[in-house]
Amino acid sequence: MIKPGITAVALLLLNYTTYASEKSVQDIVNSASATAYYQGQDGKAQVKMTITDALGRERKREFTILRTDIEDQDNREQKYYVLFNRPSDVHRMVLMVWKNINTDDDRWLYLPALDLVKRIAANNGRNSFVGSHFYYEDVSGRNPNADAHALIEETDQYYIVESKPKKPQSVEFSRYITWIEKTKYIPIKTEFYDHNNEKYRSYAALKVENIEGWPTVVKASMEDHLRGGKTELTYNSIKYDVALPETIFTERYLRNPPHQYLH
Repeated sequence: MIKPGITAVALLLLNYTTYASEKSVQDIVNSASATAYYQGQDGKAQVKMTITDALGRERKREFTILRTDIEDQDNREQKYYVLFNRPSDVHRMVLMVWKNINTDDDRWLYLPALDLVKRIAANNGRNSFVGSHFYYEDVSGRNPNADAHALIEETDQYYIVESKPKKPQSVEFSRYITWIEKTKYIPIKTEFYDHNNEKYRSYAALKVENIEGWPTVVKASMEDHLRGGKTELTYNSIKYDVALPETIFTERYLRNPPHQYLH
C-alpha cells in the first residue's frame, strides 16, 4: 500500500530530475558552442573553401578569418573579420560580423568592385555564405539560447542532442540533431531537418587537431541532400591569443584591410 504523500514526493523528484536533465543538456550545448567558436581570447586562420555542385563541378575560394571575443565568459559576444583573397572575382571582399547574444547579429559585406558597404539583414543569416553550402550563421555560430535542446541519446563517445527553434517562423529548419564528442565537447556531426521532416543539410567535422592546447576542427564539410553538392573548408596557419585590437573590427577597415594582422 502506498503511503500518503509518497506520490507528491515522487512527483517532486521527477520534476527535479527533469529540471536537472534540461540544465545538463543546456550545459552540454553551451560547452560545444564554446569549443567550436570560443577557443582562446582571439584567433586567426587561413581558410581554403572548395564548393562542389550536384554535377561535380568545383569552385575554390581562399580567405583569412580573424576573430576576437569581447567578454571573458562562455558564449560571449564576438567580432569576426573575413577577407577574401582568391579568386579574382572576390579578391578584397570583406565580411564583418558582430555576434550579439541578446539581439540579432550585425553583418556587413564590402564589395570592392562597387566600392560598396552593404548591411546584411538579420534574417539573411540563414542564407548561403558566398555561394557555398555553409550559411552566414554557420560561420560565426548560432546562439545556443535560440533553440530548445533535448538529450535524446548518450553513447560511450557522444551526447546526441536534438534542438528545435524557439521561433520556428524565423528559420527554414524544424529541428537539427548534433553528435557532440564527450571528452572535448566538439560537435562532430549535425543533421538539419526541414518542415517536412526531411534531412536536407548535414555538417561533419572531418579532421580535428590540437592547436596550442585547443581541440580544433581543421577540416569540415556541409552537404546539401536535396539539391546535391557540398562544400569543404580546410583551415591552415591557425593561431590563438594573437592580441587582435578590437578597432580593426570596424567599418573603417572594410575598405582598408589590416594587413599586419592578416599575414
